[in-house]
Amino acid sequence: MNRTIALLAGSLVILVAIGFMLRDNKKPSASGKTVVLHCAASNRAVMEAIRKEYEEEFDRKVEIQYGPSQTLLSSIEVTQFGDLYLPADDSYLKMAADKGLVAETIPIATMRAVIVVSKGNPKSIAGIKDLFREDVRVVLASPDSAAVGKVVRQTLEKAGLWADLDKAKEGFRATVNEVANDVALGAADAGIVYDAVLHTYPDLESVDVPELADTESQVSIGVIASTKQSADALHFARYVSAADRGLLQYQSHGFRVSGGDTWSDKPELTVFAGSMLRPAIEETIVAFEKREGVTVHRTFNGCGILVAQMKGGQHPDAYFACDSEFMNQVHDLFPEPVPVSQNELVILVKKGNPEKITSLRDLSRKGLRVGIGHEKQCAMGWITQNTFREGGVQQEIMPNVTVQSPTGDMLVNQLQAGSLDAAVAYLSNAAGASEFLDAIRIQGIECSVATQPWAVAKESPNANLASRLFQKICSAESQDLFADQGFSWQRVVDQVINE
Repeated sequence: MNRTIALLAGSLVILVAIGFMLRDNKKPSASGKTVVLHCAASNRAVMEAIRKEYEEEFDRKVEIQYGPSQTLLSSIEVTQFGDLYLPADDSYLKMAADKGLVAETIPIATMRAVIVVSKGNPKSIAGIKDLFREDVRVVLASPDSAAVGKVVRQTLEKAGLWADLDKAKEGFRATVNEVANDVALGAADAGIVYDAVLHTYPDLESVDVPELADTESQVSIGVIASTKQSADALHFARYVSAADRGLLQYQSHGFRVSGGDTWSDKPELTVFAGSMLRPAIEETIVAFEKREGVTVHRTFNGCGILVAQMKGGQHPDAYFACDSEFMNQVHDLFPEPVPVSQNELVILVKKGNPEKITSLRDLSRKGLRVGIGHEKQCAMGWITQNTFREGGVQQEIMPNVTVQSPTGDMLVNQLQAGSLDAAVAYLSNAAGASEFLDAIRIQGIECSVATQPWAVAKESPNANLASRLFQKICSAESQDLFADQGFSWQRVVDQVINE
């Protein structure tokens, strides 16, 4: 039986590939945009409704290939064709991502496995064990091709029920829809399908049983990594997952939905970030804008200034703070921050260290001109004062402070111009000026290290978009940019991303 299933799955992959290569030459929309979506059969009804609305609203065309989740994944791997992949369970997207086949993923809805029977439940089926009866003809979706088959097998194996169900079945079907069709036509008395599938089967009903309570599947849409039109693909993916567009259809088709961004043809995302983070994230943001076809409005400034703006009513979609203290001050707006990176305070001096400065206490020498961050305008200034206090040198150094700046960049500029002899700033501030400046580490003072957290506003209408930007900021390429700028990476970020 397994050999037969494998041969059938292989044949389907080949047929899918041939079908795409020989597909009819339908004219694309006037804009020339055609997006190709590989979609699980369980989502056919809702996706057709969404496609109709999308093509009517925009001058864009969507071409959809339906099939079992595993078969579609195999087709993507073989053909490297298409723009989007929507399986019935996001475990397939995780597999695709592990193989480098899928880049972004966007959550859509959930559905759960139920027993399907004819209207009125003529066989009086009340639980899984009723499917083992000799008078009940049972068909199942194949665990090797269909998502519902896989999650049901995983769940029932844990409960010790799968072997008996496997023995009792009359056969496997390639898709969840084929299982429902068999029951609707009277070729079977019962099967197991996703509850949302029954929206288009008025003569069938579901039996919700406790044995299948843990079979919930997350439906998400993924952007195929090899797509040549990422902005167009993401345009449709955002439409599908928008709270006021695609999710309305998903809800009306029996899926459970929550969240979702507010639809915008050309979304605009607002990000507040500490000035020191600009060199580490600017390149990533520019690439994100191009790939998504969106605009990211970013405001870089001292975090004290940014906090004041937010308390004054300016609420960005996301905030990347220079230190946790300045995230805590707006905790009501950003309740779930994630620590991303760390940056340490250092003493910056002219190349060659002509004043022979080796410690904080040396900054108290008579006649030295010292620059620091402004305590109320930026995290750097606040941490500097804490560091001075902890080191017992605040009273001695402050008389030499001639400049208090909202950003480290200004201090670096004044050092280079010769108007300062030393400055206390972040290691990242020295990254782009190493040929002009030396950095002296501050030893033995724990509070001299700042942690930079990221958070999405709880009221943001673009939470999913902001989360995808965060995914890019956490990418391996982005981490390299952070390292080049003198930041160290927080391991907790990788844990959050992989959950």
